[in-house]
Amino acid sequence: MDWLIDVLLVATIVGTGVAAGVFTAFSAFVTQGLDRLPAADAARAMREINVTAVRPPFMLVLFGTALLTVAVGALALTGTLGGAAWWAIGAAAVYLVGAIGVTGAANVPRNNHLAAPPAADAPALAAAWQEFRPGWQAWNHVRALTSAAACVGFVLALVWR
Repeated sequence: MDWLIDVLLVATIVGTGVAAGVFTAFSAFVTQGLDRLPAADAARAMREINVTAVRPPFMLVLFGTALLTVAVGALALTGTLGGAAWWAIGAAAVYLVGAIGVTGAANVPRNNHLAAPPAADAPALAAAWQEFRPGWQAWNHVRALTSAAACVGFVLALVWR
């Protein structure tokens, strides 16, 4: 059983690390690259990114990792992780609130708002981009940082185990 717990922790570390990497990529260069386009074109490009993001590869990383964090958190609550329990519980809470919660409460509503203007209405798209970009980016920074923090927390749980 110990090896299975270790495998579960390693999978959770990988998942939170990959999520942190994806969010960091957007914060570090994707949105800045889009900003180099005219605003209406940036909005169109981001809309296409948002369509392709809702596919199994990214959904598995984001929500599969959430399931792993719940499983590790549940094991921690049962005492199975011993002294590492608080690291695992904290890391799970940070990921679930900071990555999953923020995605649903902050980023997805902004994505939906950006998707609302007709594709041919360049002025409306440009205005939507100007409204979308600052808040979306700020909340994406939160997702990147909390995913990375959760990854560190799960590493510490594995080490302390």
